[in-house]
Amino acid sequence: MVAVPSNGFHQSLWRSNCLSPREEQELDFDHLGEGLVEVSSGDGPPWEAELVSRIRALSATEKSLVLETVSHYLEERGQGAGKEQVWGTEDVAIRELLEPWHLVPQQTLEQTFLFHLSGLVLRECDDTELVKSHLAHLLELPHQPCSQREGIALAVGLTSASHLEDVWAALEHLGRTRFLRSALCLADGQGRWEPELKRLRRPHFLPPTPQQPDSDLHWKWDSALKTSFLAAAVMLVKALRREAGTQSYKFMQTPELIRCLLCILQREPNFLATPFRQKIILVIVGLSNLRPCLKPTVKSTILQTCLKSLYTLPPLELPDSSLPPQDPAPDVMALYQKTMCALDLLLQTFISENKSMDEVCFLLQHAEPWLKSDEGLECRRAVQSISLLLQYVADVLKFTEEATPSMLGHQIGLLTLLWRDKDEVTRNLSCQCVHLLLQLLVLQKGRTVELPHVNRLKQWEVRGSREWQAKLYHTVKAFNETLTVAQHTQLVLSLLHGLGSHGPLRCDLASQLLLTMFQEPGVKPEQVAEVLQGLFRELPGIVFKGIRQTVMQAVSALGARHTQETVEVVLCLGHPSERQVLPLWKALATTPRLTREVVTQLYMKLKLRPPRLLGRSLSEFRPISLLALGTIYELLYVQEFRATVRWAFAGILLGLLTQLHYLFELGLLEDISDYPEDTLETKPLSPCRTCLEALKGLFWTTSYWEVFAHLKLLSGWELLEHPETYTDGVTLLARAMAQYNCEVKAVLGQAAISLKSTEERENVAAILIITEFLSSPEVFQHVSRRAVDNCLSLSLSNSSQLVRAMSLKGLSSTLMHPKKVALLRSQLLGLLDSFLKPEPKDITGLMEVLSHVLHRLGTQGDGAVSVKIAQHLLPLFEDEREEVRAGAIFLFGDVVYSGGKKFRQTLKGLAFQALVPLLLHQADPCPKVVMKAKFTFLRCAILLKWEFRKELSSKLAWGRGPGAENDIFIYMVESNFSSCQQFLMQALTYLDSPLQGLKLAAMKFIGGMLQDYFTDLCFYLKKGDVKILQKSFETLREDQDSVCRKFYLSFLADVMELSQYVT
Repeated sequence: MVAVPSNGFHQSLWRSNCLSPREEQELDFDHLGEGLVEVSSGDGPPWEAELVSRIRALSATEKSLVLETVSHYLEERGQGAGKEQVWGTEDVAIRELLEPWHLVPQQTLEQTFLFHLSGLVLRECDDTELVKSHLAHLLELPHQPCSQREGIALAVGLTSASHLEDVWAALEHLGRTRFLRSALCLADGQGRWEPELKRLRRPHFLPPTPQQPDSDLHWKWDSALKTSFLAAAVMLVKALRREAGTQSYKFMQTPELIRCLLCILQREPNFLATPFRQKIILVIVGLSNLRPCLKPTVKSTILQTCLKSLYTLPPLELPDSSLPPQDPAPDVMALYQKTMCALDLLLQTFISENKSMDEVCFLLQHAEPWLKSDEGLECRRAVQSISLLLQYVADVLKFTEEATPSMLGHQIGLLTLLWRDKDEVTRNLSCQCVHLLLQLLVLQKGRTVELPHVNRLKQWEVRGSREWQAKLYHTVKAFNETLTVAQHTQLVLSLLHGLGSHGPLRCDLASQLLLTMFQEPGVKPEQVAEVLQGLFRELPGIVFKGIRQTVMQAVSALGARHTQETVEVVLCLGHPSERQVLPLWKALATTPRLTREVVTQLYMKLKLRPPRLLGRSLSEFRPISLLALGTIYELLYVQEFRATVRWAFAGILLGLLTQLHYLFELGLLEDISDYPEDTLETKPLSPCRTCLEALKGLFWTTSYWEVFAHLKLLSGWELLEHPETYTDGVTLLARAMAQYNCEVKAVLGQAAISLKSTEERENVAAILIITEFLSSPEVFQHVSRRAVDNCLSLSLSNSSQLVRAMSLKGLSSTLMHPKKVALLRSQLLGLLDSFLKPEPKDITGLMEVLSHVLHRLGTQGDGAVSVKIAQHLLPLFEDEREEVRAGAIFLFGDVVYSGGKKFRQTLKGLAFQALVPLLLHQADPCPKVVMKAKFTFLRCAILLKWEFRKELSSKLAWGRGPGAENDIFIYMVESNFSSCQQFLMQALTYLDSPLQGLKLAAMKFIGGMLQDYFTDLCFYLKKGDVKILQKSFETLREDQDSVCRKFYLSFLADVMELSQYVT
């Protein structure tokens, strides 16, 4: 068995890679191939000249006979390869063949001489086929003994002096068919190389013995083959180097030979013990100078293999105990230095072949994986190689052409990120590399003036945060001065990728550089899209909170400089509700000025409404206005945008109303009416639904809840869901805004602008708003009558019939013609007379006319008439006809707002008197009456300025069940704390109501008062009030309804106790 050391190295594998001094000499450029040099220069052995003359005198047949005899003799003796052979005198054939040449008898049987002889004969042979045949036979001989390898190499080298191309092809065939195939089989790693091993066990290989297992034999053979192959390659390169006419040839087998060499390199153990790595790289350097030039793919393979073989070596300071046993111990430091020098020479050779920044970029590209490595040693070695290469380019080379590869920016970014590396050498060299690259970019452009910011990068040392910030500033300035737009973009993308690093120092450097870059005028508008898209990809990988905050500051700085481009890109990144998109929008709301610009850009995008092309499906048609719409909807609920939304209220309102009309034109009506408000289910909203919800959100988030609830309780939002009722919905919305003075001035100004637009949809929304606003006398506090008159007069020539009709309506309003006020007031008196009759005809129609006249008059109505109407409406709340109750309750809400300042207090008293009836009618059996009661109840609460008006509006609009009823009851009583007695007395009258719902609601109200406000009733009730209460309760005892009797029994004790306390 083969023992395996505890440190994990296979002993036989290690020793197979340890070379003897003789083998070391075989691979030495300074010693190997001396025979070849001597032959070519005429300084061979003393007997060589005479031997060459005899060979030249031979015929082709005689030369073939000599080669066959020598080859057979070497093959027979080669079967015992593995030990040095002692040649005897038994082979008479070889002696007889060479006897006429008068050679020393013993010399004719020496192996070295026979190989030398074969090489001379092949060199002098003119028959190409014969040369190829015997070359192949030579290379098939065993390679295990050093003397055998030396002889084969000598023969091949001599032959190459006259048959260079044939020798080259034979070596390439050897590597491809024997060595490379063997390497690929061994790379399998699952034992599948054994068939190849068996194939190699021909008679001239030693058979395995119990002391020599298959694997050990194979490794020994592999080491021998590698040494021989590499020795031949070294000799070949040396011969080519000495040949003056080499550049006149084209060597087509160079990539295959290099492939064989790289395969040797890949199979080297991951530690330094032999000069294999150095020699292979040096041979590749020599081969790369031949024609034709190596293709980029071949160069790429060379670089990948060489860099991996060297950069992944263990630390040179590794203790000897962690390495396999070595005898003699190699000088690892010397081997490493020589090997790294060979690598530097390889890089310099490549850049010398193509003196341009493109080649520099190509070479740096293969070092990128090592610059990103988490292993500090690998990264340091890569930076050292790059530093030496760039210093060589700066000192020695002069670029023959100007090139601006964009990926150079990416590589500068990688090197810049190493400025905060843990290793001091890496930090210093990376800074030097960045400076050299920028300097090379300046030099290739032919600039003679030094750039101060680039020169400042020479000094790395910084002593504090202030100097560090200054260095970052100069670095960014240097980048801006030297890099092209494409390079600068790649630099930024590289820094963005660095944000996801697990090292906080590197992340911090990336974020600080990005912040400085975006604050300075270095990023061009055409870069913004790619930069933000790159940032969006990296956001999920940022793990440090402080880094994320700095990145958001950078986004804010970028948005401040390129607002339009930034908004356009962020719009397309995704829906604002997505986790990674919303922070970007918040970053664009860090200052009031930037936030306003962002909202303005969104408003402008909302106005980009292209027509839908025929044949284009709805799923394919997604204009940018839809993206802007969805974004506006989400940003309404973002705290950072609240103030700006209020500032842009008018523009957003007109934009949303126009957008809704546009969506109707496109036919995007799906799911607009099927929106469940009372569910937490989240699913994407349709465009129309999004627009409508944005309209609602605009009023709710800006605290105009009165308008919101006004439309909700009158089903005004439902009117906006359909194209047929769109104008009615806009009219109702404008009427509510005018009533509650909701941004009248700003909206009026924006509507005047929209009225001048060439788009009909904008004209329609604008004229509906302006016409409704003219019912409020406060309009002329914001705009002159003449301006309104001019605006409406111009609209009379509009192409839209609706716009022309609404313009006429506006021109005929009481504000435009004050004399109409007196006419309407006289008409109102006539209507009042009809209304006060005992049984007026068509009372429902009469109330509708009254409502219309009161609306036309606004606050200019007759207060006394309004009071009389309100007084007469209260009894109608209890009319047996549903439509009368509904009409009376709705008209009452209009009347209490129409009396002007003089009668406002009186109307407030009437409104207070209607509270209990309105509350109880929310239990009316008629749904229409219920909604009118809720609406008028809210208007009375607003008029009376209750404390919890907003909360009340929510309960009235969306509240359901006992919980909502109890909340409304509490808001009412708490807002009118001293009116418990009046409320109770009013509620008692409904215990006799013929409507069962109102009767039950009255009992709930009375029970709540007795249970929750008993103490207050004791204080406010009088003895007469208690008697009325007791009498009303007694009627319930005999009631046929079990609910009434149960109520009586439940609260009888409270009534009795109350009678004892009230005196």
